[in-house]
Amino acid sequence: MAYPSSGVPAPPRPKSVFSRMYTGTGAFDIVGKRKRWYLSFGILVLICVGSMLIKGFNLSIEFEGGSQIQFPTAGISAPADEQAVKDVLGGVVDRVTSVQTAGSGAAQTVVIRTETLDAAKQQAAARTLFQAYQPKAADGRPSQNVISVSAVSSSWGGEITTQAMIALAVFLVLVSLFLAFYFERSMAIAAVVALVHDLVVTAGVYSMVGFEVSPSTVIGLLTILGFSLYDTVVVFDKVKENSRGILGLTRRTYAETANLALNQTLMRSINTSLFALLPVAGLLFIGVGVLGVGTLADLALVQLVGMIAGALSSIYLATPVLVDLKMRDRRYRQQAARVYARRNKQAAAVSDEDELDVNDDDALNTELRKERAVTAATGVPTRHVSTTRRDSSSRSERTQSIGRPSGKRRR
Repeated sequence: MAYPSSGVPAPPRPKSVFSRMYTGTGAFDIVGKRKRWYLSFGILVLICVGSMLIKGFNLSIEFEGGSQIQFPTAGISAPADEQAVKDVLGGVVDRVTSVQTAGSGAAQTVVIRTETLDAAKQQAAARTLFQAYQPKAADGRPSQNVISVSAVSSSWGGEITTQAMIALAVFLVLVSLFLAFYFERSMAIAAVVALVHDLVVTAGVYSMVGFEVSPSTVIGLLTILGFSLYDTVVVFDKVKENSRGILGLTRRTYAETANLALNQTLMRSINTSLFALLPVAGLLFIGVGVLGVGTLADLALVQLVGMIAGALSSIYLATPVLVDLKMRDRRYRQQAARVYARRNKQAAAVSDEDELDVNDDDALNTELRKERAVTAATGVPTRHVSTTRRDSSSRSERTQSIGRPSGKRRR
C-alpha cells in the first residue's frame, strides 16, 4: 500500500497483542524479565505462608472430630440457615462448626457439624431442632426420627492426611525421575519448583478465604498436580526441541531460545487453561452460589486456584528457573558470549558499510574491503589507521589536482 499523493509506501501497521501471541515470534520477553516474576511470586508465596502460619485452616469435622446432625429440609417450618441454626442450638451446643445443605429437591438435607456431643446432648439437640423446624418423614408427618446424629472421629481425617502426604511424596519423586530421564536434571528441578509453588499458593488461598478443608479438598489438591505439570512439560518439550545443538550455534543464546519456546506455546497454554477452568468455574459459581450445593465448594475452589496457579507458574516461573540453572553451566555462558561477539561484529560491519557508502573513491573502497577481510581473519584492527591515511592522501591529491596549472600560457 502507498500514499496516494507521494507514492511512498505506508509504514507497516503495528501488530496487535493477540496477533503477536498467536504468531509466537518471541515478541514477549518473559525470560528477560525473570527477576520481576521472581519478586512477584516470592511476595505471593510469603503472603500464603504467613496466612497458613498465623490464621491456619478451617478444618472439617473429619479432621477435628465431632458430631454431625442431619435432617431433611422438605416441609420444615422455618429457614435453616447458618445463623438461625446457631441461634436454635445456642442453649444446647457450645460450638457449631458449620451448617451446610446437601442434595437438591426433595432429597435436600441440612448438615450441622458441632463439637463432640455425649448421648444426653445428642438427644437434647435433636429435640430442640425438631421443635424449631418440625421436619417431616416420608409420609408427610412431622417426626423426630428423621433427625440423625452421628459421631465422627478425628483419626479418620488424620489417616487421610497421612495417606495424602505419602501419595504426594511418591508423586514428586516419580515425576522428578521421569523428567530427569526424559528431559534433563535442570528441567526436573524447575518443574518441581513450579509444582511446590502451586501447592503452597493453593493452600494459602484456602487459608485466607477460610473455606473448610475436607477430604474432598485433599482429593482436589492431588488432582491439580497433574494439570500443573502438563503446561510445564509442553513448554519444556518445545525448549528441548529449539535448543538441540545450541552449543555449536551462535544465532541465539539459551535464554533467547527458551523465551522463543515460551512464545510459541503461549496461546496453547492459555487456551488449554481457559477451557479447563470454565467447567470448574461453573461448578464453583453456579453449583455453589446459585444452586447452593455447599459440598462442591471445597473441591471446586481448590481446583480453580490450582489451575490458575499452575498456568501462571508454567509460563512465568518454570522456564525462567530453568534458564538460570542452565546458565550456571560454563558451556552455556561461553556460547552466550560467542553470540554477543558475533552480533557486535555484525554491527561493526554494518557501520563500516555505511562509511563506504559515503566514500566516492572506488579504488579506496576496494582496499578498505580487503583490509576488513584481513581484520576479520586475523583479528588485528588495521583498517582505521590505513583508512585515515588514505582518506587524507586522497583529499590532498584532489586538492592539488584542482589547483594545478594546465601548462598553457595565457596570451
